Amino acid sequence: MFPIHHVDRRMAEAVETLGSKPKFWFSDGDRRMLFKAEERGTGEDWAEKVSCHLGGLLGLPHVHYELAEEYDGDTYLRPGVVCENCAPAPLSLVLGNELLLERDPAYPADVSQKYKVREHTVDAVAQVLQNLAPPSENWMRDVPVGIETALDVFVGYVMLDGWIANQDRHHENWAALPGNDLRLAPTFDHGASLARNISDDERLERLTTKDRNRTVAHFASRAKSAFYRRPTEPRPLTTFDACSAFAAFAPQAARRWLQRLGAIDQMSIRSVLDEVPNKRMSRIAKDFTLELLGLNREHLLTQTIPS
Repeated sequence: MFPIHHVDRRMAEAVETLGSKPKFWFSDGDRRMLFKAEERGTGEDWAEKVSCHLGGLLGLPHVHYELAEEYDGDTYLRPGVVCENCAPAPLSLVLGNELLLERDPAYPADVSQKYKVREHTVDAVAQVLQNLAPPSENWMRDVPVGIETALDVFVGYVMLDGWIANQDRHHENWAALPGNDLRLAPTFDHGASLARNISDDERLERLTTKDRNRTVAHFASRAKSAFYRRPTEPRPLTTFDACSAFAAFAPQAARRWLQRLGAIDQMSIRSVLDEVPNKRMSRIAKDFTLELLGLNREHLLTQTIPS
């Protein structure tokens, strides 16, 4: 089973205001760590942990998350996850909305609006990525041969989104790290994935129904990204269409990521899911998630790059 880290809230050094979930920073030796609470019972903790491991199977540069529990002394408070800061001082993340604003002074970078930003287009993001260096070498150790640019790497991020049904890659959920070069940051914040917020009753129904409009396959096809094809379009792209759109900018990179995805079988995915304690992720949730990941994987392998 995945270990569960004990975090005492009395260790909190600073509250993190970015995002909607309660978070705080604390020190673990010389590491600066972030605790993110899961107080709504929507499964964001296990979704974050599972997505982290799936990203690892692909070889993506990704922030590593561990399951955690928050305590006040000996009193249990709530579940969550912990991760190490990927931008240790004096560095700080330059978020996607800031990068897009630098490219276009008219970009709506207001931090109060993360979703339905029609200017958050594939073309605009691809142009920003072409001006970034890839993540530093310590993040790039496991990427496929031939993945060399920031755009190459980001194609992998969007492919992960398609696989895990991550609908939360808005303009504050990707970023760059400053330094000698402005480098693409590792992928982070995948808690809004894997349909983690639907009930077990709905999961069971979708696994067993004969109604085509209620199947897992139909459900999977509806996942929306936070990217638009053009600012004039009323709806964002699906996660699958976003993957295809980015793949068109770097088709060789897309093929290399797809080769990695194709080498991951259902048994490997099941072994990851089985590592999540049942008190955090039910058996029905694991069965549904396995089916969802299998369907999404098949779609990506057959539909991402037109023949």
